[in-house]
Formats: sequence, structure tokens, C-alpha cells
Amino acid sequence: MGKIILTGDRPTGRLHVGHYVGSLRRRVELQNSGEYDKTFIMIADAQALTDNIENPEKVRQNIVEVALDYLSCGLDPAKSTLFIQSQIPELCELTFYYMDLVTVARLQRNPTVKSEIQMRNFEASIPVGFFTYPISQAADITAFKATTVPVGEDQLPMIEQTREIVRKFNSVYSEVLVEPEVLLPENQACMRLPGIDGKAKMSKSLGNCIYLSDTADEVKKKIMSMYTDPTHIQVSDPGHIEGNTVFTYLDAFCRPEHFERYLPDYACLDELKAHYQRGGLGDVKVKRFLNSVLEETLEPIRARRKEFEKDIPEVYQILKKGSEAAREVAAQTLSEVKDAMKINYFSDAELIRAQAEKYSRSE
Repeated sequence: MGKIILTGDRPTGRLHVGHYVGSLRRRVELQNSGEYDKTFIMIADAQALTDNIENPEKVRQNIVEVALDYLSCGLDPAKSTLFIQSQIPELCELTFYYMDLVTVARLQRNPTVKSEIQMRNFEASIPVGFFTYPISQAADITAFKATTVPVGEDQLPMIEQTREIVRKFNSVYSEVLVEPEVLLPENQACMRLPGIDGKAKMSKSLGNCIYLSDTADEVKKKIMSMYTDPTHIQVSDPGHIEGNTVFTYLDAFCRPEHFERYLPDYACLDELKAHYQRGGLGDVKVKRFLNSVLEETLEPIRARRKEFEKDIPEVYQILKKGSEAAREVAAQTLSEVKDAMKINYFSDAELIRAQAEKYSRSE
């Protein structure tokens, strides 16, 4: 069997640079690497509805926003299957069957579920759909027999739960499902890019994001307001790198050639860090350098987005075709699952024949 990737995002808003360094940039590299036979990219609107059920229009409107960000970053519908989760009803049926393989206690122990529940203040009233999100995710992954799932470290417990479901199903029924492997970001700084305010996570609700579709002026304004080192008051003061958002972003985006283009006084990032740590380097100079680096990345993305925005019906057509192709694959897996579970009553000719013989003998 070939190597298959499944990954995606919840359509709760425009995608930001945290998504880019954490997953999007790598997805494009993997898509173009030639190492994978199939790449499935899912817009997880059904999952988004589990905690946005009273605001479905928000999810609906963000479908195209996410699709535009995908396309502008370089995801190619000729190489990757871009699809909308809710348009694949087979995923719901697989989720229902997998629910019998997982206990409530196991879901409650899932660290990602626990932290997400706490973050959304769901402790007193947890929507069932949100609580069973790991099972739904297992359905998404296994429906396409994904061998590889690119995720951040915070999603590792979710993938482990998928692996448990696969092992349980295959042991109870037969070897139908594929146990996926995790692919983590190579750059440590990309695993969880902080918000511009220094918070642990970039979050739309906190308003601390740099969006891929932000204008050049918006990006510059956000960078110049970035959290740095509160003890670095004077230029001459020694500065701290750890917890300094500007340097975390440079770790994620900066390449050696950027210094030759934008800051030739330094040969590499280590030299810049050393100067900052011993004192004599101001935050403004470092932020201006970061702005140049980020603009080099974001300007072509922004330009491609504007081109795709000119033909929104075509964007929806791409998603429609991708959803149709994805459904064919998911339907085949569901058929195999139902065969293994012996609930394929009408297509099991042997069952019908045996039952016919049984009752003909009783006459």
C-alpha cells in the first residue's frame, strides 16, 4: 500500500502564520516531494460546529477563507485532494461504529480533550460532539487509510487515540484499518508559534495573530508591537532571547540568506542573538529585520490570494470536485468496515444463500 497523508484545519477564521509554519509550509513541501501517493487536505467544518453550533454562519463563511489560504500557500488541487468534511457522510457512519470501541473514561483521560474543554469553559456542559472529537478524528484519518498525519505536539494524544481505535477494530474484526504515523514539525520553533503578545498560543479569540492575508502595513504594525524582553529597556541593556517573541519568530522564519539581503552587519541569527544578549542592539532594529523576513514570505502568498479571489466560483468548484473524490475513497473504506463487522446484509450473497438453505431444509 502507498503512503497517504491526511491533514486539515477547522474553518473558524482566516489562517495565520502559526498555521503556516506549523503545518501549511510543510504540507506544500510534502505535496511536492513525490514521496506520497495521495494527499488529502480537509476543511473540518463538522468538527468546527461542535463548539460553534449556535453560529453556523461563522463556519460557513470561513470555508472559502481557509480554501483561499490553502491555494495561496501553494496547495495544488492537481496534486492534493481538498475537501469539506461535512460533504463526506461516510465519516459520520464510521464515527458511530468506532464509538463502540472507546470508553467514556478513555476519552476523559485524553490530555488534548481536557485542555480544550478547559479553554472553552465547557467543564459544566460539554457538547457530546465536542467530547467525542477524538473518535471523529479517527474516522477522518482511517477513512482515507492515511499512513502519515502531520501534526503539532499538542495533537499527539489525539493520534494515539486513533491508533488505539485501529488496533481494537483490527483485533475484534479483521485487518482493515491502517495505523497512522505522526509527522512532527522539523523546526522546534514551528511546533507552537506564540502570539505577538507573547502568549503561549496564537489565537484568533485573543487577537494576537498575524494572518496570512494581512496587508503589509498590518503586518508591520503587529510586528512593531510585539512582546520582547521587558528588562531590555535601554539599547545598551543586555537582552534575553528566551521567551522573546521576536526571536522565536526569527527562529521559525529566518534563513541565512536573509542577512545578506536585509541585515548584512550579521552573518547569521546566532550572531544577532549574541549581540542582543550582550547589549547594544535595540528591539526596533530586530523588529524591522523580522518584518523584512516575514514580508518576503507573505508577499507572494498575498499576491496569489488576490488572484484566486477574482474567481470564487472556481474555488468552490475545486472543493466540490475534491469532496466528490474524497467521498469515493471514504465509501470504499466504509464498505470494507461493514464487511468486517458483518453488517453488509444485502451485499453478502453467502449469507443470503445460507439463510435460504437453512429455511428450505426446515420445510
